[in-house]
Amino acid sequence: MDESSNNESAPVAIHVQEKVPKIRIVFMGTPQFSATILRSLLDHHYQVVGVVTQPDKPIGRTQELQPSQTKQVALEHQLPILQPGKLDEEAYSVLKSWKPDLIVVAAYGKILPRNILSLPGFGCLNVHASLLPKWRGASPIHNVLLSGETETGITLMLMDEGVDTGDMIASERTDIGPDETRPELEVRLSAIGAELLPHTLAPFIEKKIVPKKQDSSEATLCQLIDREDGRIFWNEDSQDLYNRYRALTPWPGVFTFWKRNGLVQRLKLISLSHIKQSPQIRHAAGEVFEIGESIGVQTGTGILLLEEVQLEGKERVDIRTFVRGYRDFIGSKKKKKNI
Repeated sequence: MDESSNNESAPVAIHVQEKVPKIRIVFMGTPQFSATILRSLLDHHYQVVGVVTQPDKPIGRTQELQPSQTKQVALEHQLPILQPGKLDEEAYSVLKSWKPDLIVVAAYGKILPRNILSLPGFGCLNVHASLLPKWRGASPIHNVLLSGETETGITLMLMDEGVDTGDMIASERTDIGPDETRPELEVRLSAIGAELLPHTLAPFIEKKIVPKKQDSSEATLCQLIDREDGRIFWNEDSQDLYNRYRALTPWPGVFTFWKRNGLVQRLKLISLSHIKQSPQIRHAAGEVFEIGESIGVQTGTGILLLEEVQLEGKERVDIRTFVRGYRDFIGSKKKKKNI
């Protein structure tokens, strides 16, 4: 969809040097995607009067509490920080005391209630990692890769009580590389958002941008990502399987099952690549075989080349090391369907 020719698309912000408006901004976000955008606001000398982020989470075997990447940026700049378990009246009171003119939200992780949405005079502005109305909801980057789409982007949207249904004020698109993974695309999209947002705020505050309504007839909704979504079924199309790997690496990761000596074990596929065409001698779906110096698995329509794997309970290793340790892996068949 060409946004410049569609009346329902978001206006495209023109990147010119703008005078920074004197407004009080509250920023709400959690992961690295959010932290990149917060840092950009600060680098462009916007007045961020407070940061709301998710509570610290226990990480690793020690379960040591780890602050979010957004909190780390806030600490660096000695900004007031709020980490509510839920956005209740107590959290609202703190937000109100910060007297925000605008709330900027980027991958915060919670739905904002009505009283917070109506708190700032200029509203709540969401930095969303898709070209709305496509991929409304959480995990838009996972979903755009799962669907095999070749372009995506960032949309700046005024939040309402719906899920990413508000009016759009700016967007910027980008092509998706054929081998680009979710972490790689996320880094690029955060950089696009970090550039688009500060240069859009001034004309938005000065009412030089007319928000555009979304065309809900073109909307797509994100599916929630679950650990079991990483299961590979080898009778499926090879491009679809490769897209699954690109979307779900490193979390939740893609995996298959290998039955050896009567024991079924989970085999995580850490790194792989894709060959569209099948070899002259076609193997059964799920069969492992050598193809030149590589190790391939036959799919329904092509081949996936294994590069690095991790057997359940073992360390991750490159595929050649794995094959030397498990010589019966070549010629074995991975499960095509449910066990």
